[in-house]
Amino acid sequence: MDDVVDRLRERGDGAVADYRVVPERDPSYADCDLESRLAGALADRGVDRLYRHQVDAIEAVRDGRNVVLATPTASGKSLAYTVPAFERAMADGERTLYLGPQNALIADQAASLSDLAKGLGFGSRVSVDTYTGRLSQSKKREVRDRRPTVLLSNPDMLHYGLLPHGHRLWEWLFSSLSLVVVDEVHGYRGVFGSHVALVLRRLARLCERFGSDPQFVCCSATIGNPVEHAARLTGREASSFALVDEDTSGRGPRHWLLWNPPEYEGDRGSGRRRSSHVETKRLFADLVAADHQTLAFTRARQTAERYATESADALRDRGEHGLAGRIEAYQASLRDERRREVEDGLHEGQVAGVWSTSALELGVDVGGLDAVLLDGYPGTRMSTFQRAGRAGRGSDPALVALVAGEDQLDQYLMSQPDDLFDGDPERATVDPENDHLLPDHVAAAATENWLSQGDESHFGEGFPEIVADLEAAGRLERRETEGGVRWTHAGDRSPQQGTSLRSADDREVDLLADGDVIATLGLDDALRDAHPGAIYHHQGRSYEVTELDLDRDVATLQSTWADYYTRVLTEKSVAVERDRESTALSARPETAVHLADVTVTERVTGFERRDASRGETLGRETLDLPETTLRTTALYFTVPADVEAEMRALGDFLGGIHAAEHGLISLFPLHLLCDRADVGGLSTPHHPHTGASTVFVYDGHPGGVGLTRGGYERIEPLLARTERLIDDCDCAGGCPACVQSPHCGNANDPLAPEPAVHLLSALSEAD
Repeated sequence: MDDVVDRLRERGDGAVADYRVVPERDPSYADCDLESRLAGALADRGVDRLYRHQVDAIEAVRDGRNVVLATPTASGKSLAYTVPAFERAMADGERTLYLGPQNALIADQAASLSDLAKGLGFGSRVSVDTYTGRLSQSKKREVRDRRPTVLLSNPDMLHYGLLPHGHRLWEWLFSSLSLVVVDEVHGYRGVFGSHVALVLRRLARLCERFGSDPQFVCCSATIGNPVEHAARLTGREASSFALVDEDTSGRGPRHWLLWNPPEYEGDRGSGRRRSSHVETKRLFADLVAADHQTLAFTRARQTAERYATESADALRDRGEHGLAGRIEAYQASLRDERRREVEDGLHEGQVAGVWSTSALELGVDVGGLDAVLLDGYPGTRMSTFQRAGRAGRGSDPALVALVAGEDQLDQYLMSQPDDLFDGDPERATVDPENDHLLPDHVAAAATENWLSQGDESHFGEGFPEIVADLEAAGRLERRETEGGVRWTHAGDRSPQQGTSLRSADDREVDLLADGDVIATLGLDDALRDAHPGAIYHHQGRSYEVTELDLDRDVATLQSTWADYYTRVLTEKSVAVERDRESTALSARPETAVHLADVTVTERVTGFERRDASRGETLGRETLDLPETTLRTTALYFTVPADVEAEMRALGDFLGGIHAAEHGLISLFPLHLLCDRADVGGLSTPHHPHTGASTVFVYDGHPGGVGLTRGGYERIEPLLARTERLIDDCDCAGGCPACVQSPHCGNANDPLAPEPAVHLLSALSEAD
């Protein structure tokens, strides 16, 4: 692999920002007593020894502990729950429910578990089935009739299909449920994770009514708070979890290359760089042509398909016609058979290279690859190392190349690579106390089994108030019984069917093109992305919105070849409803950062058309759309009077606080598992609540999902990193690499990096 890296570095275009080698690691094994048939079946499949971390997890489950197994991709996490699941089925007929986030992962796990179950021979009592939305009604009925001891499903099906019919169809499962496996637990965060946390509380109370008390095994990538997150998600005490986070599997040396595309000629200091897509495609073709099996990750399904085609064309242009026919695309919407063909092709070496979305970041088994390319920073260190874990075959060396885009996070890591390799893992956030989501799940729980005052243990201190509100709204019916007060569901509408786990929006807008609904957006997103005149991209096609009918909640789109994109302009205000807590900054003890409940009011006032290739403004139009309100949480701080005076002396004070706000938001994903779009902000020279210049950063989800709480708890390193981000940039007036934001409602005007650096430095550095 050294020669490959040397050839790449010899290109002379100055693209290598950092290069280092992570040394090889020898495996560490431990003894584990296994039932003879299970040991034999594993040995037949090449597993005659278990890694020490697998044994640690198995023994913790055997001891009755809940377990969090937080190790990288391809470290063998599945055996840590397979062994106890099979042991319990073989000994007592106890059952395991496996929950995976994607059907592709569920299918992969089902195939390997079914194969192992067959190896146990007749009469083992281990049977494996899947139960997902892809099954027909007759197939679902057959699964229920077979009553498998290992059932694989997803949180959505648990919400829609299992819990609502627990007493009628699933008593056999819930009454004998011994183990719940939550795979890829790091993916359950934000709105989705908060919904799933409430679904798991509904599962716990139903199991309680059926007399079972299952243990949890949570499998996670490396995150900063695995035990805390698993406890918040499952509703179990953190002290009940055993943490297993040392990867004792072996691996070869891994060569890391941080590749920063050069700035455009004649555009130095603008922050505009050669496309990461073009650079990644070129590296992909180089590696495949050098006979290195390569996996390239990109962000969207359509781009994965397109780049696979373009990479094959590039190989043909080089005369590599045989290799061109061995390039594939992989993404979650592929049919099961086609997806399996690609996976098997990677295993067997028939596929030379693959372009994939995050679908292959999960634990789907594709063997070890020679090289992994990341087309742009995936957004978190966790995802970066999960994807990098796909590289490496046995003790052979492997290459991982991160090809940077031009935005803040990518460029920050190009200039501060130690923060990528040595920084603390991001923390996952979830908020099962979210008062926007909780009422619907309490109502759903009432349809699954009557509610009692004791359910406060599942749903938290706010449970009595929520029940009272639901009763007043006619959604619950109160009954006096000998056992105390009971509440049952009232009405014909199913709370489960009316609650999507993937959204917090109560109102949605259908996007209609050629008579078909091509997508559905929450109201807030529709006002920003589907207003009249907006350019909307969907599955590789571009549309222009011709009408937004908010009486019918329908946006009408027509195809377009427009070579521009649109960006909304907004007016925004933040009202502080309640200050929760505050903490003084070490560098400025007289300056506090506050955590508060706020209401954000926003109105889209117009939009800009911008040239697709250069980003230049082509024109503006006004819009007359309704305002929206968001009740959420925020952190905020005021600008000290002396610092404000110094910033004004430097020039543009408003641009300074605006730039600092943008920079802070852009680096939230370095500390928390989130996207920059999950967080919003406002900077103002005077706010009525504080009577001073104030910078707000708020959680972009109704009720908040813990993001600003996480930012508040890490505000000092966040301020310091933001100061470095902006100060290290060579631009004059703010660029995509430091403080420009694609989500700014003020068209990134004004922005002033120098006063922003002065503010952030004053708040983050002790005298």
